[in-house]
Amino acid sequence: MATLVGTTVEWYDYFIYAMAAGLVFSSAFFEPVGQELGLLIAFASVGISFLFRPLGAFLAGHYGDRIGRRAMLVLTLVVMGGATTAVGLLPTYHDAGIIAPIILLCLRILQGLSAGGEWGGAVLMAVEHAPKDRRGRAGAFPQLGAPLGLVMASAMMALMSGVIAPGDAFVEWGWRIPFLFSFVLIILGYIIRRAVDESPVFQEIAEHKQQSSVPVVELFRKHARLVVIAALVFAACNAAGYMATGGFIQSYAVSNVGLDRTDVLNAVTYGAVIWAAATYLTAIASDRFGRIRVYQIGHVVLAVTIFPLFWLLNTGEISMFYVGLTFFALGLGGTYGAQAALYSEMFPASIRFSGVSISYALGSIVGGAFAPMIAAYLVQQTGTTTSVSFYLLALTAVSLVAVSLIRDRSGINLSINNEAEQAIGALVTDKRPIPAAVKEAAVKERV
Repeated sequence: MATLVGTTVEWYDYFIYAMAAGLVFSSAFFEPVGQELGLLIAFASVGISFLFRPLGAFLAGHYGDRIGRRAMLVLTLVVMGGATTAVGLLPTYHDAGIIAPIILLCLRILQGLSAGGEWGGAVLMAVEHAPKDRRGRAGAFPQLGAPLGLVMASAMMALMSGVIAPGDAFVEWGWRIPFLFSFVLIILGYIIRRAVDESPVFQEIAEHKQQSSVPVVELFRKHARLVVIAALVFAACNAAGYMATGGFIQSYAVSNVGLDRTDVLNAVTYGAVIWAAATYLTAIASDRFGRIRVYQIGHVVLAVTIFPLFWLLNTGEISMFYVGLTFFALGLGGTYGAQAALYSEMFPASIRFSGVSISYALGSIVGGAFAPMIAAYLVQQTGTTTSVSFYLLALTAVSLVAVSLIRDRSGINLSINNEAEQAIGALVTDKRPIPAAVKEAAVKERV
């Protein structure tokens, strides 16, 4: 529950920025360059934070593998919440000139650093506490933070846009309230996370003084190929997810299709609920049927829903948009639910925090970093969303191939005492035999 609350707050902070970028920031902070270019710059500011997520992952991974998972979780939560609250207090370009967008970008960078370290710590706290036959289910909780954060962000934006500050009031001041509300959430998350025990695997590492001195260097020296493939696994889900969470769909539906802003925000909130349900169910299924099989099915479902989503949206009927989001969200959940357990079972214990964090951050750059900006550019250049669908389909094919290169290691012993077995065979192309002594030790550990 601590990982769920924390990641929900973190993603709420992340997503309200993306939504405000699509709905407000082009006029509030980038007004002099015009509407179209301002929108591209606003979406680019969403992507800039992704460029700093690997740095956040490097730092959090280094210290998470050396001083513990819990300390990094508390720190990333505070940094994210502080940056988000500050955005709500920023003057606009009209009030402060060029300094306003500069400060906005600096705060977005802080969000990127925080997000880069958040996910890995939350995942390991959940998965390393779990019994080996329930890792998928336990790992679903930090994963649920993304769709639930989207539910909260969309609901808050819809409440402000449709009830509290409709019309011009939303553009003038209403968009600020969801950012300021983050301060309340951050206090709640801080209290809960401070109360959680350290991961048992890290307690074991610390007890035996087996922390790696430079975990990031060891990760890339021994497992660089694994990091790249793990990153590509996440690329499609991240890019597809950021069509909604990154503000593109909201902006396109309102500006191009002509749907009501509040109706669109409500529809995205509904889609996020379906995404959350699919995430949890597929995570449970991965405990029974294996991570890889569930992932492969999820990518196929995502591939066949990419075109219908935009076809239904372009009808201009809000009910058809709901239908498209329903099936699209099922594909997202299928490529997201098992990720926590899959990543945790891929890397050795002493460098696991670095491995999962950096792989996730790099996958975010390849997939979601500039996906909203690329989508907006493709629509401006081609005049159709078909180009966006082909872009997402290509990334989905890459991710499907990548996950098929990973060996399913569901239930592998995650203890530091089993690190020799963990270091071999994560990829199907790794044909190195496991030494007999390692096999014998692993059998004794399981017994």
